[in-house]
Amino acid sequence: MKLSTFMMPVHPTTKSWPLSLKEDREAIILADRLGYAEAFVGEHVTDAAETVTSCMMFLASLAHDTKQIKLGTGTINMPNSHPANVAAQAAMLDNLLEGRFIMGISPGGLMSDAEAFGNYGRDRNAMFVEAINMVLDIWKGEPPYNLKGQFWEVSTEKTMIPEIGQGFILKPFQKPHPPIVGTVVAPFSKGVIAMAERGWKPISANFLLPQWVKTHWDSYVEGKKNIGQVADPADWSVAKCIFVADDDATAARYGQGEQGPYHFYFKQLIRKLVGFGNRGNLFKADQSLPDSMITPEYVNSKLTLSGTVNSVVDQILAFREEVGDFGTLVYACQDWIDPKLGKRSMELMAEKVMPAVNAAIASGRSARPAEAARAA
Repeated sequence: MKLSTFMMPVHPTTKSWPLSLKEDREAIILADRLGYAEAFVGEHVTDAAETVTSCMMFLASLAHDTKQIKLGTGTINMPNSHPANVAAQAAMLDNLLEGRFIMGISPGGLMSDAEAFGNYGRDRNAMFVEAINMVLDIWKGEPPYNLKGQFWEVSTEKTMIPEIGQGFILKPFQKPHPPIVGTVVAPFSKGVIAMAERGWKPISANFLLPQWVKTHWDSYVEGKKNIGQVADPADWSVAKCIFVADDDATAARYGQGEQGPYHFYFKQLIRKLVGFGNRGNLFKADQSLPDSMITPEYVNSKLTLSGTVNSVVDQILAFREEVGDFGTLVYACQDWIDPKLGKRSMELMAEKVMPAVNAAIASGRSARPAEAARAA
C-alpha cells in the first residue's frame, strides 16, 4: 500500500494568510522528503478558512522545491473556469513537473464559489462533463479547434497565424494526457462508474464512514466490467484523517480534543455539509439519527484515527478489513496548530506506521480484535 497526502486546506480565519501558505508548502516538501508518493491540494475562491484559491498555482510553486513526489490538483473545480484556460494551465503545470502531475477534477462542492462564478442553481454536473470533454478534445486535437457546447465554445479560427504559432494551445508533457482522478463523496456513487469507464481513478473522501467508502469499490468494479476490464485495487485511493503521536495523552488531546485541528476541521465541515449543504447522511450509519447529533466530537471520534504507532497501525488494518483492499492510503493534512506535532505525525506515519501496515498485509495479519472493535 502506498502513502500519499491531501490537504483541502482548512485553517483558522485568524491565522495570517502568508503563514498558512508557508506551512502548507512546508508540509508537501516534508512529504517529498519522507517518501510520500503523491500530494493533492484543494482549491476554493470564496472561503477565508480555505486559503488556496488556485491549486495549480500553488503546485507550480512547489515544482522545483520537490524532487520525487507527484503533485495533484484536489480538485480543479471545472465549472468555475473556461475549458481553454484549464487545458492551457494544466498542460503548463505538467511540463513544469515533467510528468509528476496528476489532474484531479470535480464539479466543485462549495456553493459560495458556485454563486460567485454564476453557476449556482445551474446543472454543474453537466458543466463538469462538458468542460473536461473540451479539455481532452483540445489536447488531442489541433487548432483552430472549433468546439461548441451548451456552456462554452473554443475556437481560434479567426485569429490564427500558424507560421508563428498563434492560435495554438500547448499540450501536456504526459501522453496523451496526465492521469485523471476524481474525489468521491456520495455513497453508492454513480460517478465512480463513469470514472472507471473513462479510465479515471477514484479517491474516496476522508469524511465518509467506512460503510459508505466501501460502496465506492463496488461502483468501480461495475464501471470496469462495463468496458470489459477487471478492477485493480491498486487503482483505488482512500483518504483518512490520521494523527500519530509518541504518547496516548498527546494523541487524545491533539487528535480528539476540542483545541486540536481535527476537531476544528470537522466543525468547519459540518457547518458546510450539514448546516447548509443538506449532507448529514454522510455522517450517519443510521439515517434516523437527527442532525443535531452530528457534532464535531461525534464525527471526529468516528472518522479520525489517532493514537501511538501501534494503535494507528491496528486502526488502519481494521479500517482496511472493513472497506476492502485499496492501493493508496491518503493522509489528510490538517492545520499545524502545533507545527512540531503536525510534522511528527507525518514522520511517524511514513517511517513507522506504513512499514508496519505493509508488513502486516504481506503476512496476512489483520488488526487485533480489541483495536478492530474500537475502530469500528
